[in-house]
Amino acid sequence: MSKTIEVTLRDGETMRIEADDGLTLMEALRDNGVDELLALCGGCCSCATCHVILPDTVFAELSPPSDDEDDLLDSSEHRTATSRLSCQVSVADLPTPCRLTIAPED
Repeated sequence: MSKTIEVTLRDGETMRIEADDGLTLMEALRDNGVDELLALCGGCCSCATCHVILPDTVFAELSPPSDDEDDLLDSSEHRTATSRLSCQVSVADLPTPCRLTIAPED
């Protein structure tokens, strides 16, 4: 199944992407050409370069971040109460509709 996700880029521009349930959010963003999402570790939860900020309603639908994800998010000066690493979020777990913002670069 595919979901439509509205993405706000760092410059404020918005785009819509299609994402398959079998992907992580990071993979879906990368595969749809969101180049400012670096995802340097490739989804291994060992960096914070795939940091996104979710609306409260989307964040509330997801399982809480793991301890490892929480520690990595703490390294970002742009962490918010609804920050997540997109490599740790399954597209299948996202509600519809879904919006998110790419976090500022650290």
